[in-house]
Amino acid sequence: MRLAEVLGSLHFLRNLCGEKGDQWRAEMEKLLESENPDPDRRARFIASFNRGYRSFGGTYTQCTESATEAISRYMKEGETLSRDIASRYGN
Repeated sequence: MRLAEVLGSLHFLRNLCGEKGDQWRAEMEKLLESENPDPDRRARFIASFNRGYRSFGGTYTQCTESATEAISRYMKEGETLSRDIASRYGN
């Protein structure tokens, strides 16, 4: 669930700071495809993504130094989570 929230945060922040597109939403779709959750768990994944997205909407209206720092922290956290998930559950 945390990875979904990180992806939502990155989707908001990276687009705010000039990246146009749906890369992070696409990564969320890949996560859902690989997880293949039941409907309740899928809804929780989506809610986590949306919570991550909305969490910065009220804070940032333009790209700032702190927004770019948040991007950096979330990129590192997402990388760590992805690596941990892959090593724990295999490919």
